Amino acid sequence: MPGGDAPRILLLGAGHANLLAVPLLRAGLPRARITLVDAGSHAIYSGMFPGHVAGHYAPADLSVDLAAVAVRHGIAFLQARVAGLDPAAREVRLSEDRRLAYDLAVLDLGSQAAMPEIAGFERHAVPVKPLDGALARLARLPPGAPAAIIGGGVAGVELALALAHRRAGAVTLIEAGPTLVASLGPRAQALLRRALDRAGVRVRVRVQVAEVTDRQVILQDGARIDSAFTMGVAGARAQGWWARDLPVDGAGFVRVTPSLQVEGYPMLFAAGDCAAMMHAPRPKAGVFAVRQAPVLARNVIALHRGRAPERHDPQRHALKIVSLGGRTALAEWRGMTLHGPWLWRWKDRIDRRFIAGLRGG
Repeated sequence: MPGGDAPRILLLGAGHANLLAVPLLRAGLPRARITLVDAGSHAIYSGMFPGHVAGHYAPADLSVDLAAVAVRHGIAFLQARVAGLDPAAREVRLSEDRRLAYDLAVLDLGSQAAMPEIAGFERHAVPVKPLDGALARLARLPPGAPAAIIGGGVAGVELALALAHRRAGAVTLIEAGPTLVASLGPRAQALLRRALDRAGVRVRVRVQVAEVTDRQVILQDGARIDSAFTMGVAGARAQGWWARDLPVDGAGFVRVTPSLQVEGYPMLFAAGDCAAMMHAPRPKAGVFAVRQAPVLARNVIALHRGRAPERHDPQRHALKIVSLGGRTALAEWRGMTLHGPWLWRWKDRIDRRFIAGLRGG
């Protein structure tokens, strides 16, 4: 029984799974010394970020005050960046050269979207994740300035349409592959392409970005795209230290067992985007993190009490709802495609209810 009656539990990262697990852990382990660690003072809800970009939400609408969450549930909050982990010694290294010991810990650090292979990206572009950095850069976007989005997946299309709705000036969507939103079916792809055309978003596919400057995106073929605001949205990427300290998959994400325990380290769990469910690979999407939360909490409690953890088998299909800039949206579910303003209103109600739940409202 690690930690006796008051185990030291570290929740490393304020992702969906960890935040939703907090009240469950507090109820199940009322004497546990639980500490939430995150680099930011607020958690930003990614589901509402395109709506903020489009002008539908204020920054406060999509943020959760982590100190307030900690007070509400009787846990500690430490604002610090996790820089490493020694799972054998059960010790976490923070960026300030501070170390924390734990009996049980959960990694829910999300993913990042930096593109260091592109010259000038670090200095002149902004990765969509972490979201707090993207929010700060977006706030400084001059009215009417041209913008470019690198990455033509669902998130890239959403953000391009949101920027166009905001009337930020010319918006260009850049995709290295042969088509946009390859994860969606043909009908949904066609509807999104029509939405982009109506919004005036310029689309470039089958092109590679060579460099980003403060005024342009330069393609490998020499073409130059004017952009005062360039955002990288080309998929989820792992943080570098995971591969150094933990077992990872081919993309650098932390390998977990069916019980969400890190392979080889039963007192360490991982969830959300940072985790690679080797028994059931899934896309990096918030819906899977939300479903992990109750299993995660039950398994942390079970390990403390000396019981076997349960298996988590995620759902095979997830509803995909894509905002189309204005107060309208498109959804795809098992090959069926729907669209219209009512979908945006439905998504808005779901998102507001979700973030109210995170705040304890």
